Amino acid sequence: MAGCCISPTGARIRSARYGRGVDALPELDELLSSVHVVSLPLSVRFRGVMHREAALFCGPHGWTEFSPFLEYDDDESAAWLAAAIEFGWSTPLRPRRDAIPVNATVPAVAAERVPEVLALYGKTPAHTIKVKVAERGQSLQEDVARVRAVHEAAPQARVRVDANGAWSLEEAKRALDALSWASLEYVEQPVATLADMVELRQWSRSQGPGTLLAADELVRKAEDPLAVARAGAADVIIVKAQPLGGIRRALTVVQEASLPAVVSSALDTQVGIGMGLALAAALPALPYACGLGTGRLFRTAIADLGPSPSPWLVPPRRATPTPEALADAGASPARTAWWRDRIRRCYRRLVDARGHSPE
Repeated sequence: MAGCCISPTGARIRSARYGRGVDALPELDELLSSVHVVSLPLSVRFRGVMHREAALFCGPHGWTEFSPFLEYDDDESAAWLAAAIEFGWSTPLRPRRDAIPVNATVPAVAAERVPEVLALYGKTPAHTIKVKVAERGQSLQEDVARVRAVHEAAPQARVRVDANGAWSLEEAKRALDALSWASLEYVEQPVATLADMVELRQWSRSQGPGTLLAADELVRKAEDPLAVARAGAADVIIVKAQPLGGIRRALTVVQEASLPAVVSSALDTQVGIGMGLALAAALPALPYACGLGTGRLFRTAIADLGPSPSPWLVPPRRATPTPEALADAGASPARTAWWRDRIRRCYRRLVDARGHSPE
């Protein structure tokens, strides 16, 4: 197999939740015969974990990734499998650009650890930094201190924050006030609901120039990813290839939303980052740096995306793991069996969604 070492309407977007990136699904046995389940250690805790598990496949067009978070149910995870199949079994789209700007990401660490985290990205200062905030059990004061530490460590960088929908409406207003000094590029998913996003955006605009709001979960987790755009709830949308069911569906969402888009990863391995880079390269416009630099948070890399002119400007390449890297990062037999069962269940949902057998 080559590359391996071993504008529709909103209604149509909703109905294509699992994507149509390939004319026919590969056989389940073909998927399972090529799968490698890996567990990669992180240098810093992210989303409450210190290891990231993923299933990697080798398709006709190269390596691809299926890595929904462990707590996601099969219905949500099936979209991630559709994306993996599309990337590995469909003809790649022609890129519109040969390099993708990326940002650094600072997890919700204590302020004094910010220089340590930024050092993981190397000596070249980041142009853009995303800071995680609103972590369970932490205070707004800790968030402000973390953002201030980022400004002090990288005064030249544009800074954005991501609350993952954890603030209430009133908490979000207090947070935007407390961070007004930071001239944030935008605040990503400050509140969870569409109604609260609409109200917060109206309130922010009433304060003067206001802070731009970006929608993530309201796009990638929504049955209707265009609702946020129709409601005027965001200035920017975050798109992730795996949760949206593949590159082609993500492109359609961006086209129909008619809002600036930022491509991001979901703590993907280098293989999944390659999928995000392909999406970013195919977008008509790319006004912001993309959240595709999280590979630096891993202690070990499963693959190398190749040389870049800068750590913050990455060519859209597909990553190819070596057999040695796959062996070194291999998950335990019990975890591998768990992922294989998950693939079988999600594959059945893809077959059911299409209404016919893949044969």
